[in-house]
Amino acid sequence: MSIHTIIIGTGSHLPDSVVTNKDLEGRVNTTDEWIRSRTGIHQRYIANDHETNSYLATQSARKALDMAGVRPQDLDLIIVSTMTPDMPMPSVACLVQNELGAKKAGAFDLQATCSGFLYGLSVADKFIRDNRRMKILVIGSEVLSRRTNWEDRSTCVLFGDGAGAVVLTGTKEDRGILSSHLHADGSLGDLLTIRGLGTAHPELSEILEKGWQYIEMQGREVFKCAVKALESVAWEALEANGWTGDDVDLLISHQANIRILNLLGERLGLSKEKIFINIHKYGNTSAASIPIALDEANRKGILVSGLHILLVAFGGGFTWGSVAMRW
Repeated sequence: MSIHTIIIGTGSHLPDSVVTNKDLEGRVNTTDEWIRSRTGIHQRYIANDHETNSYLATQSARKALDMAGVRPQDLDLIIVSTMTPDMPMPSVACLVQNELGAKKAGAFDLQATCSGFLYGLSVADKFIRDNRRMKILVIGSEVLSRRTNWEDRSTCVLFGDGAGAVVLTGTKEDRGILSSHLHADGSLGDLLTIRGLGTAHPELSEILEKGWQYIEMQGREVFKCAVKALESVAWEALEANGWTGDDVDLLISHQANIRILNLLGERLGLSKEKIFINIHKYGNTSAASIPIALDEANRKGILVSGLHILLVAFGGGFTWGSVAMRW
């Protein structure tokens, strides 16, 4: 009998501070109406100086572990998907491991931008299919506000901070992750990038002078690529499992833009009731987006036994992916 990977606990954590669109009107040349109509975002959570990536990740992990009834010392592996770590090393995953006291667990970070959580799920799924007794913590956590140019109205209105986590293990039951599908196209990397803070441009003075520490995005081109890639990878997951759009009970997409979500739903033939949307509350939280949404849906009682769930994401790199699961 085949082994399936199941989610036995979810958790999420947001910073204390909320920044509304009205708040941004006093900082950049924008309006609440402009932001809402183009993105669907009403507000976002912004971390303070003490709310580091590892702090947010650890808090979300504690909530997921508590729901799962799993002790930190029983974890076998911790994967943190992030593009905004506390520092180059140690990894966020190792910082979380230490905070939790998960002494037995291996730990590493994974960087696939907004698709990172699905990449992390896919990696964890491969481990658990080899050993169904493993217990793996997968976290998506970001502090994008540290990499946002608050004078650039085309990007600063989009992003927020937060973390989401899931605890995974194996089962012989016919549920859990059914398939995962991952893709990338590095030739499009310049359309969405952070040029500085790596080793290609090590001079800090040059980075600060050119603003390379911040997210740069060619919005229209990214939008077109995102819609095309998300539709393609969604159909790939459906076809792999013999599903049609009618078989999808819930679509949880990376929350990047309300127009992308609506277009994707239309192309898959999904009613609006089947599309989970929380971008209005959190903005784009990159790798944290899907696990935050999963936790919110779970705690609202939306995720019931037998539900067919389709997860899809797209991000810089470019990377994109999908995961089909039966709850």
